[in-house]
Amino acid sequence: MPMPDGAFARALRSGPLVLDGGLSNQLAAAGYDLADALWSARLLLDAPQALVAVHRAYYAAGADVVISASYQASFRGFARRGIKRAEAARLLASSVTLAREAADPREGEPAPRRPRWVAASVGPYGAVLADGSEYRGRYGLSVGALERFHRPRLEVLAAAGPDVLALETVPDADEAEALVRCVRGLGVPAWLSYSVAGGRTRAGQPLAEAFAVAAEAPEVVAVGVNCCAPTEVGEAVRIAARVTGKPVVAYPNSGEGWDARARAWRGAPTALAAPARGWVADGARLVGGCCRVGPVQISALAQELGRSPAI
Repeated sequence: MPMPDGAFARALRSGPLVLDGGLSNQLAAAGYDLADALWSARLLLDAPQALVAVHRAYYAAGADVVISASYQASFRGFARRGIKRAEAARLLASSVTLAREAADPREGEPAPRRPRWVAASVGPYGAVLADGSEYRGRYGLSVGALERFHRPRLEVLAAAGPDVLALETVPDADEAEALVRCVRGLGVPAWLSYSVAGGRTRAGQPLAEAFAVAAEAPEVVAVGVNCCAPTEVGEAVRIAARVTGKPVVAYPNSGEGWDARARAWRGAPTALAAPARGWVADGARLVGGCCRVGPVQISALAQELGRSPAI
């Protein structure tokens, strides 16, 4: 199965590329309250330039790819806020536009030394429910129903012109199958990344079976994991590379654990730079961070991988 020969796919072949880190942690640090069903997507409506500022910080830190603020954005979620479909589509598309704005140098700044890529985030169905079910999967919906949910927003995001679609934090293989169906014919490459625990998907499926869902999909140019403990990454990278023969994407959390009762993070963060070289040696070509990972950690990762800031 040949990989598409688009610019992003070619960049993967000469990788590794550095992804950004968490969006929400940087917004919270800047004083924005994200206690909302739309989470960071609320700022598409209320404070779009705050999103641009975070994206710029990650590019400045050495990220090659930033991920848009559309993870928890959907027509259904916006409708619950009284936002009509046309406006919801505009907000979805704006997530890509804002990331692209951040990629462009401001007046007086030098041109980047290498390309800056924009990934449009597509979170799982459970993220829209805002009840934590994206970490469980098995929503009681068929693959067809999940496909009908995801396709409209994927069409809008693809039309907005991202370099790649980030099908991310997927908890089970059924939803992955629906997403893989949805990206057919959109004309934009995609990566597929699962959220995993204990060496399995969050729904409990073996990773080899889960990654196989995308093995024969030419639109999916990378597979892997995100929003997981760093200790889960190494074995997942090896399995993904073996099963699919595709480049692997890996962007775990900081290693801290969320205490739901205390509503606080516990434990010490794990440095991602040190194990990243091993992940790359095993097939990772997109490496970054997810929750609780910020520009400082991405800068260290970029330096470890020989990716100085792209300015």
